[in-house]
Amino acid sequence: MSRSKRRRKQWLVTLATVIALTGTIPSAAFADRIATTATVSTEHNVAEPSSESPVNAKITKEKADELSRKIVSIPKEYTLQNANYQTSALYSGKQGSWSMSYVLRKNNKSLGTINTRINADTGELIYYTNYNNDPTRKPSYPPKADREQAQEIASSFIGVVGSSYKGQIKVDEDFGVDTRQPLTGEVSYSFRYNRLVDGLPFMDNYIQVMVDGEGHIINYELNWDATVKFENAAPKLTSEQAMARFREEAKLQLSYMLPYSAKKQVPILSYNLSTMVLDAVTGKPIERSGRYVENTTKPVADKALGAKPTAGKALTAEQASQKVAAAFDLPSTAKLEDSSYSEYMDDASGKSVSVWGLNWSVKQEGKDIGYSAWAEVNALTGEVRSFSYYDGRENKDQKDKAVTYEQAKSKALEIVKKQLPGYVQELYLQEEADLSQYTTKKPEEIGSYSFRFPRYVNGVNVPYDNVYVRINAVTGSVQDYNAQFFNYTYPSTLPTLIDKDKALDEYNKYYKVELTYALLGDDSYIGIPIEKYNVMVAAGEINPNDASGSGPAKLVYRMVKRPLEENVFLDAQTGQWRAVDSGEVTSLIKQKAADIAGHWAERELQLMIDYKALDLEDGKVRPNQTVTRGELIKMLVLSMNGGSRNMPMAALSMGQASFKDVAADSSYFVYIEEALANDLIDKGDGSFNPEGKVDREEMAELIVRALGYNTLADHTDIFNVDFADASKLEKKGQAAIVTGLGIMSKDSKGNFRPSSEVSRAEASAAFFRFLQAKADLKEAPLRD
Repeated sequence: MSRSKRRRKQWLVTLATVIALTGTIPSAAFADRIATTATVSTEHNVAEPSSESPVNAKITKEKADELSRKIVSIPKEYTLQNANYQTSALYSGKQGSWSMSYVLRKNNKSLGTINTRINADTGELIYYTNYNNDPTRKPSYPPKADREQAQEIASSFIGVVGSSYKGQIKVDEDFGVDTRQPLTGEVSYSFRYNRLVDGLPFMDNYIQVMVDGEGHIINYELNWDATVKFENAAPKLTSEQAMARFREEAKLQLSYMLPYSAKKQVPILSYNLSTMVLDAVTGKPIERSGRYVENTTKPVADKALGAKPTAGKALTAEQASQKVAAAFDLPSTAKLEDSSYSEYMDDASGKSVSVWGLNWSVKQEGKDIGYSAWAEVNALTGEVRSFSYYDGRENKDQKDKAVTYEQAKSKALEIVKKQLPGYVQELYLQEEADLSQYTTKKPEEIGSYSFRFPRYVNGVNVPYDNVYVRINAVTGSVQDYNAQFFNYTYPSTLPTLIDKDKALDEYNKYYKVELTYALLGDDSYIGIPIEKYNVMVAAGEINPNDASGSGPAKLVYRMVKRPLEENVFLDAQTGQWRAVDSGEVTSLIKQKAADIAGHWAERELQLMIDYKALDLEDGKVRPNQTVTRGELIKMLVLSMNGGSRNMPMAALSMGQASFKDVAADSSYFVYIEEALANDLIDKGDGSFNPEGKVDREEMAELIVRALGYNTLADHTDIFNVDFADASKLEKKGQAAIVTGLGIMSKDSKGNFRPSSEVSRAEASAAFFRFLQAKADLKEAPLRD
């Protein structure tokens, strides 16, 4: 056995001992600890149904409770809060299960919950999650378990609770991978073990496990359907041939991206490539049919029917109400009940926007009769931004007003032309793909017809601008209307773009090809990652019943995104990859500095590079170079925000610089504004000096402010200030705190050296230890 494997085994054994002594919910040595109870799951001991229970299942509620407690070793202090029996559809047939919820209470406080789901036919565990709400719990930084160790824990857990699947699963090497070490103590690792069929992954069936940084199993999910049939065929294409076919069939699409945390929000032209799927036997693309069909060849009108609105004198509430009444079918008896006025700064234009919120109701003899309507109106332009109503009276004796789909479409087009005459040449109708659903139903069964109008500028999709209209099938009235437009300026003609072959070359680096089995259903959802599929179901874009097919799972090639550290998009003008959140140029490949190998702070420097807190120049980070004030603030803010570059406080500044030497286009702008908003720095004389050098005393004060101890540090008399050069220190309390916490240190002679400049390596090491201290300082209550 190699030394590294011995160390890993010793670590697992040590953690198992800690768990056994503390009674922590299952983790590292789970298999050893519950081996005597694992037979409950694997042998499927089944109890007779209770004669008093209305649920006709092999596993009773009581048995499900017993199995849950044994399989995941639920401590007896946890009480069963509720139990729920449910059935779910399989590819062929149904599956019953018991969902059990347990809670740990102390002094009327909930300190933890455990949820399980037990197969009501076999008794096996199909779901488990554990949430610890104990305020005394302290996360560790760095985490006790790294990803490799966490995977061993996950595999060990599956070996016990899912032993019957051994040999039928394989870990997905790309799932849940983030090559950056998290900047928080709340670390978790996700693993997916895909079902193997003839040695190939079947992505629809899997076992998923989540392990936290302490080495505890916090989530387990078995998604398995043994009733699925599989196509008996061999692929006619190699993966190289499949990649070539993907390139032949590729359809690049242009759209505008709006990085949401950029220091200046400007739309950027992006090349998008939707994932495709090939039939591995025929080599033909599998066409997807979504819920909506978008007609991008003909806009609502060939040219503008009027000017785009401009700001004028602010409307009163009554004037705004009249705008709504003129546009939509408000009952003559509707009374304006409430109105609210608000102003805010528009990110795109930097100008003030005023909005009226309005609410109507209809009453008879002073009583509501079930009608309410709501609207938002731009008080400066008079645009009705949204309108909706609810009428509990309708669907009664109104059949003479019912409309067909075509009539509803005409109504939707009419309202868009009337309300948005300056945009109609850029709006395109998006219709329902399957109209057969409307031919066999009565209007009251249909309820309403929905229409979307995405915006295209010079043939480029503007995904954040769109119009939505819903027409009531019974009354023919506009039930919902919403028009969202950001006031960004777009070029009158398209700029020069990179060659499409170059864009496809870049996407060849972004995607890889995978041979797999998949259920086609109606061919709409094949290849969609399960996370995106679930979001689409929740948004109503996918009917989950449509995805179940009657034929066998087919052999397909699909495009799979390679593991990346962040979400990216391809700049259509430069060919560079940019981060979706910030818009900053990034890389698909993990950046490595050429000058830190073997350096005493190699790990800490690499962490700062991974989160772009330090930038590389010519592939070098120059670890011994003095860190600048701008760099130090960026490192500190990113460390405090867990590595996120989404700076909500900085966004409130609306691009107005607080310091005269840090303009809104500075790479340090959002970080310095965030530091100022959180009192990490003071405005002083209005200068920040971002390129200035940093000494040890300044860094100590910044760190203490970030910890929230700066006021305490000013009480110097409570600290043991034993520095040999204490007379040179102005911030004695701050120096005492950072050295006491081990974030910074004295030299061999006991000096703090307050005026010594801080190198990039020293700053990186200090912030790594700052993260450790933050986790250790998590405060527990004085008493329960």
